[in-house]
Amino acid sequence: MHREDFPMLKENLVYFDNGATTLKPYSVIKKMCEYYEKYGANAHRGDYDISFKVDQEYENTRSLVKDFINAKSLEEVIFTSGSTEGINMVAKGFFENFLEAGDEVLISKSEHASNVLPWFYLANKIGIKINYIELDDNHYITLENVKRAITPNTKVISLAYITNVIGDIRPIKEICQLAHENNIFVVCDAAQSIGHRKTDVQDLDVDFLTFSAHKMCGPTGVGILYGKKELLEEMEPIILGGGMNESFDNEKEVYYKGLPTRLEAGTPNIAGVIGFSEAIKYLNDIGLDKISEYEKNLRDYLIDKLLDIPYIDIINLESDSGIVSFNVNEIFSQDVAYYLNKYNICVRAGSHCAKILKSEVGVTNTLRISLYFYNTYEEIDDLIDLLKDKDKILKEML
Repeated sequence: MHREDFPMLKENLVYFDNGATTLKPYSVIKKMCEYYEKYGANAHRGDYDISFKVDQEYENTRSLVKDFINAKSLEEVIFTSGSTEGINMVAKGFFENFLEAGDEVLISKSEHASNVLPWFYLANKIGIKINYIELDDNHYITLENVKRAITPNTKVISLAYITNVIGDIRPIKEICQLAHENNIFVVCDAAQSIGHRKTDVQDLDVDFLTFSAHKMCGPTGVGILYGKKELLEEMEPIILGGGMNESFDNEKEVYYKGLPTRLEAGTPNIAGVIGFSEAIKYLNDIGLDKISEYEKNLRDYLIDKLLDIPYIDIINLESDSGIVSFNVNEIFSQDVAYYLNKYNICVRAGSHCAKILKSEVGVTNTLRISLYFYNTYEEIDDLIDLLKDKDKILKEML
């Protein structure tokens, strides 16, 4: 689907690592080049035509993001370098000033490092407690297990919408409702979900949500922090400098601008933000419901094929996203990845930045296939043909 829009797919490449980053269509690349070639000035700085053009294009992206996630206002859309920075801003800029020693943050052992290490930082810095929501037999988060994990000390629940190894789709709306009934904040890492299924922050009633442009056909180095306006108003900027201040005469007289500018210090990734606008338009044109349905069909096909190979161990057999994690018995995952690379098939191998998940699934490293709408059934067939001959894998590894 739409493979002709992606220049990298003209290179006889089979790309199954979309959980790490997605490929970029011509329209995104062209838009970024246009900025550098025709109006490559700074944003929100100049009093001349090409600078005005930058401002217009930059803020147009903010407006597109607002509509894409159904935020209430433009002030709730903060540009970041990606999900990692966004969660760090939430942890250090908001919760470091709000939480006290003994307060509890609930996460899971299947979270990405970006949604683990900032909370570990607060545990060491101010003495909060990190507790883990129990995973079920499929390594999923269930609403019932969230209920069981909540204590009177729980102040924050921070979870991925879709995890990057197990690929389970969490009931975020229901978790938000439960959390708010208990005066608990919810932080959502939407990096793996944003380009695959519709996200309506008002319908979810989520307090904070982060994602990265590069996982939805956009440029690297650009992300979004969404927060309810009243919460962002209380957030302390963790980066200070140009653009975000109103004035300063001395250390006692420093005044910051309002949202969203107050949280966007320094020269941003202007070309990336402007290119991001085309990624949003591109996904809107295709339709996220269509993308989600196609990915599910691809995944079902891949699972059926893998189940026919007796020495394949699938870690997340039942998940509904386009992520499939597995191992070839008795062969190290990286060795299988190197073998597939000989045939221009790109897969991910390792712990996938979910290093505490190993205690739940019983293995440290896996192979991961993460599908997107430009993958095909024929590509899956090529993958299966290479995996079904274990002797060939062993021979070519030597």
